[in-house]
Amino acid sequence: MPPTTAAPLDTKTAILDAAEQLFAEQGFESASLRAITARAGVNLAAVNYHFQSKESLIAAVFARRLRPINEARFQLLDALEAQHPEGPLPLPAVVEAFLRPLLVTGQTMPTMRALLGQMYSDTSELARRIFREQIGDVVRRFGSAYERSLPGRSREDIMWGLFFSVGIVAHVLAGEKLVRLISNGACDPADEEATLRRIVRFVTAGLEARP
Repeated sequence: MPPTTAAPLDTKTAILDAAEQLFAEQGFESASLRAITARAGVNLAAVNYHFQSKESLIAAVFARRLRPINEARFQLLDALEAQHPEGPLPLPAVVEAFLRPLLVTGQTMPTMRALLGQMYSDTSELARRIFREQIGDVVRRFGSAYERSLPGRSREDIMWGLFFSVGIVAHVLAGEKLVRLISNGACDPADEEATLRRIVRFVTAGLEARP
């Protein structure tokens, strides 16, 4: 039998892949639809057909990467809450449920690292609004979980804790080469489990410390 060849990417996936790459490289405002269609090998009509607008395309790129991360977060948190139906939740386990899916995805997808950097540095209202829409449920669920783990803490403390938690992972993902350089190879962020243990220990200690 003649060898089979893989089916070409469907048009919608090709557009998403090209948009993700260019958004990661250039930012959401700078990456043009013309550049995206050129990289995807499609015409502008295909973008309009599948996404209607650049705004919708940006939202789809966010959703494609963040939705699986958030679903994994919720699955871990659901299991943890089932194990602890009453009383405080163990803080290290909550922190791990929040951060593990993000770290694992970022480690296995180089484009995701750059895209995360753009997410946090892009100051346009469009990027901010779409990002808020994608993480709204995550903030609510894990904000409540952090509050259960840290009874008596203010809402301000909890929100800062969530922000610092994500920031540390984003920094590790974006600075993989830097940590190897400054540690002269002693630190290996490619070791996901060891890196996660260190992050969870560090974040937990910071959250438990009184402001």
